[in-house]
Amino acid sequence: MAKETRWKAGLGCVDVTPSESMDMSGYAARKKPSEGVRDPLCAKALVIEDEQGERGLLLTVDLIGFDRAFSDAICASIGEKTGLERRQIVINASHTHGGPVFGSRYQDEPVAVYNEMVKVRLVEAAVLALKDLKPARFSTAMGVAHFAMNRRRFTPRDVINAPYPRGYADRSVPVLRVEGEDGALRAALFLYACHNTTLVSDNLKFSSDYAGFAQRYVEKENPGALAMFAQGCGGDVVPYPRGTYELAKLHGEVLGAEVCRLLTEEEFQPVNGPLQIVFDTVDLPLAGKPAPEKLEALRAKGGHDVQQAERLAKMVEEDAEWPDHYQMPIGMWQFGEDLTIVHLATEVVSDYIPLLERRLGPLGLWVLAYCNDYFGYIPSARVHREGGYEARGMIRGYGALVPEVEGAILEKAAHLAREVGRRLPAGA
Repeated sequence: MAKETRWKAGLGCVDVTPSESMDMSGYAARKKPSEGVRDPLCAKALVIEDEQGERGLLLTVDLIGFDRAFSDAICASIGEKTGLERRQIVINASHTHGGPVFGSRYQDEPVAVYNEMVKVRLVEAAVLALKDLKPARFSTAMGVAHFAMNRRRFTPRDVINAPYPRGYADRSVPVLRVEGEDGALRAALFLYACHNTTLVSDNLKFSSDYAGFAQRYVEKENPGALAMFAQGCGGDVVPYPRGTYELAKLHGEVLGAEVCRLLTEEEFQPVNGPLQIVFDTVDLPLAGKPAPEKLEALRAKGGHDVQQAERLAKMVEEDAEWPDHYQMPIGMWQFGEDLTIVHLATEVVSDYIPLLERRLGPLGLWVLAYCNDYFGYIPSARVHREGGYEARGMIRGYGALVPEVEGAILEKAAHLAREVGRRLPAGA
């Protein structure tokens, strides 16, 4: 029997709710700024330390997504205060569409002020977690919540953005239990792969949506414990049904109740070390400068393809550079032989969950998305071939992704898995 790892864990939580009205993120149909607050936006920190002193920091934040420049700036500030290296830090966004616009692209008031507040608060959360380091035990279990719905509905003309019950959605709820030496629950980190978009474009109040309700439910049922929600590969998956605050509360309580059921009824499997961390980039191949006939063909498709064509046409008109790849952050935390956490950037479609399971093996595998960079959708080769909303794969200022993106991500993930010592299936 393997010797139990003597972990340490530290926790921190801060508020990142805007103090004034701001433009909101996520829905182009919104034409007005925010009109108050429905529920708070939070940032939470978990620091993990193994027996050798290796540390990892996970920040989970109730915001739509962190662009690369902004997340790197935050990590640099955290490093200055704590000594943590960039490779040790993961920032995961819940992808709520009930938060404000923010990030390096936005420098006008009041966004610039909010950007600085977010940076300061996330550094504060990291410092709080490091000061809170205490002996801990880690263990995992997995449950299920059923409100995730694929949104790629097939029609005679095209794939449209609408509920599609026959489509794939990963409804699993992996949970990492963090206990103190006395066995008391200190934190529960849980994952769900579904857009955090129960509230739609008519909502003008800041809200963390279902993810916030789920965390508050777990914390209410477990006084003194911190609940942390991590977003997975739900780029083509939405809550169902959706459209009201009451439904956001319902979905959150369903998810939170499942986490609580696991904590009280299921047998958790211990997670041992050591902790191995790798952080790298993967070159996502790009299509290059489009020919005029390509742009016309996109316009002829109508719908979202027209928007893509116009963005590409603007780059052509501006005589922009056309790089052949985009460097996307990718990383991995390996806990002994018990758990692998892959963290991918931006809006990754759900196909990548089974794709990575086949490439890396299904046991003890968590796949996070919306980490460290946010630039749009990453389609699988299948989604790219079928078309539709998620197939656009347009990176602002760089160009369009190509189907070979899938292979590049899987190959890099396998390389990193070998580097941290995960056992891969034969032939991987």
